[in-house]
Amino acid sequence: MAASLALTLLMPTGAMAATGQNAGKDYENTRKAAAEKAALLTETYGTTSVQYALIDQGNIVVSGQSGRNDEEGKIPLTAETMYGIGSTGKMFVTAAVMKLADEGKVDLDKPVVQYIPEFTMKDERYKQITPRMLLNHSSGLRGSTLANAFLFEDNDTYAHDTLLEQLKGQTLKADPGAFSVYCNDGFTLAEILVERVSGTDYTTFIREHFTEPLGMSRTATPLDNPDPSGMAGLYSPTIKGQLPNESVNVIGTGGVYSTAEDLVRFSQIFTGQVEGILSDAAVSAMEQEEYKKGLWPEEADNSIGYGLGWDSVNLFPFGDYGIKALAKGGDTLLYHAALVVLPEHNMAAAVLSSGGSSTLNQLLANDMLLNALKEKGIIDAIKPEKSYGEPVKADMPEEMRAYAGVYAATSQSIRADLSEDGELSLSIIQLPDYPAEKYFYTADGSFMSEDGSTKVEFVTEKNGRTYIWVRSYATIPGLGQTALSYYAAEKLEPHDVPARTAAAWKQRDGSKYYVVNEKYTSAAYLQAPILPIDLTGGLPGYWADRQLTGPDSAASNVQIPGMSGRDIMEFSFAKQGGTEYVEAGGSIFVHEKAVKPLYAGKKSAATIQANGYAKWYTVPDKAAGKTLTVKLPKNGAFVVYDGNGAVIEFSTITGNNKVVLPKDGVIVFAGDAGARFELSLK
Repeated sequence: MAASLALTLLMPTGAMAATGQNAGKDYENTRKAAAEKAALLTETYGTTSVQYALIDQGNIVVSGQSGRNDEEGKIPLTAETMYGIGSTGKMFVTAAVMKLADEGKVDLDKPVVQYIPEFTMKDERYKQITPRMLLNHSSGLRGSTLANAFLFEDNDTYAHDTLLEQLKGQTLKADPGAFSVYCNDGFTLAEILVERVSGTDYTTFIREHFTEPLGMSRTATPLDNPDPSGMAGLYSPTIKGQLPNESVNVIGTGGVYSTAEDLVRFSQIFTGQVEGILSDAAVSAMEQEEYKKGLWPEEADNSIGYGLGWDSVNLFPFGDYGIKALAKGGDTLLYHAALVVLPEHNMAAAVLSSGGSSTLNQLLANDMLLNALKEKGIIDAIKPEKSYGEPVKADMPEEMRAYAGVYAATSQSIRADLSEDGELSLSIIQLPDYPAEKYFYTADGSFMSEDGSTKVEFVTEKNGRTYIWVRSYATIPGLGQTALSYYAAEKLEPHDVPARTAAAWKQRDGSKYYVVNEKYTSAAYLQAPILPIDLTGGLPGYWADRQLTGPDSAASNVQIPGMSGRDIMEFSFAKQGGTEYVEAGGSIFVHEKAVKPLYAGKKSAATIQANGYAKWYTVPDKAAGKTLTVKLPKNGAFVVYDGNGAVIEFSTITGNNKVVLPKDGVIVFAGDAGARFELSLK
């Protein structure tokens, strides 16, 4: 692999194959359908631009784009336009670990601490975590430590560099290996493992071992400093004009840029079309049903079912055709991606987008593959969409009433009400204005939606915990259908707290906390990064899914496989100089009492103190409607939000230094320690 001759010999035919426009008429119907559905994404479903490709037997036979790119319309979308692929990039770090395993340098089932000796946690169970558990989401790590991970055209490696320090102060949410629940930190830790074992930085490792051998010339990481003009244009609904490019600086978790054509070239590792990169045993290990090793709902049509790296190793609807399909999706704040691979048929499709979602992209990828299979005569027809049929109501047994109560998932609690006539009502307590979902008891013992698309059951698992089990078919008009089977929430048990703890939390109830440690280039400022505390309507002793564990602490203890139990954090409150702060997952927030009204006189200024914390202000009534002018420091920015929390000015994006202040708005100044913002108001 290290020799240039070996690199040349490993070049796959797909890298030199004709693209869709020159591939003949064999896939004419597939190309036509792909173009129509890509246009539907950009014209109807809010996607700014989309790029897609399909590879078959090592040849890229479909390739295209739809939508707009730059604001001026001067830079067209092409097959070489690069997109952030988000968590689809987890397949690169998974392949990297498997490469080291092939070389005998990593044992998937030995403790991670053997490879990263400085990895420690407050919870002694961390010593049981293995590389396999990082890759199949069963490590027990709490989820996502992503402070300063998403930045605008800034490849600051802070999030990667500080992960081990952040993990030192965390506990696990479950025994390692107990169940698979989506976990970003596991893949950043896997990235660090690759670096420690190989002695090479991760960006160099994937370039030398994957992208160069596979001819993926349009794949890079933020540390490659790719030209922003070659990236797909990004936009926000609340900010006029094109945004700077988004840098995701936890590269193993989601910091790779690529193209649809490059991604399908990468897929050839998993279809056996290239040799010498990963062994057959490594590829086979990645597509095993890892999710079945721990707690998981009964088997059903699903789009989630973890392998090593893969989101699904049995992707719906391909099982209905007797075809094995592997899938990995990815979503950053602004970019979205999907890769679907049919290893037994040497085919794959990739769809990337600016705006939209990975779910929509995956539906387009599915459709491309199904159309291609049909054109090749592998399947006779595309099957009709599925449902559970028209619900037949039945009398509900009285004992079902015991399942009523409060259930929890990540950052929310759900009230389940059961009426005497067998109606189940599910409502999100944190969203009182959101309509409750209604289901009816049926003869098979489940509750069903009126349209027959969704089944709900209550399951008490072998761990003694009770879950809401949801099975659902979701149809997206014009694009297709996806299926999910998952534990949506776990029933909360009563939790009594001491009087001192109750009093402390009663005082916080209704308060807001504002993030202070996000960099001035952070994309987190696109949505007001404010943490509200609202105990209203929830189960006593809880803040949404989080159990109140002391006067100054709270932590979620739910154990839900899949997606509903991801990113459950520990919250720690402390006072500094009389001001209360809260830390969670590496992010630090300040109490609203520290957020004072903005004063902008002739000589007023906002200065970032030595701790580097951002400074927040409210917009007083007398300032609303006036123009604020800011003399910006070199390393600083300001963001202004209206009364609904929508961004109306973000100087990192616009370069502006003036803004008309909104009524009931807030403003934040962020920058390096010592940065001074001189202010005037007219």
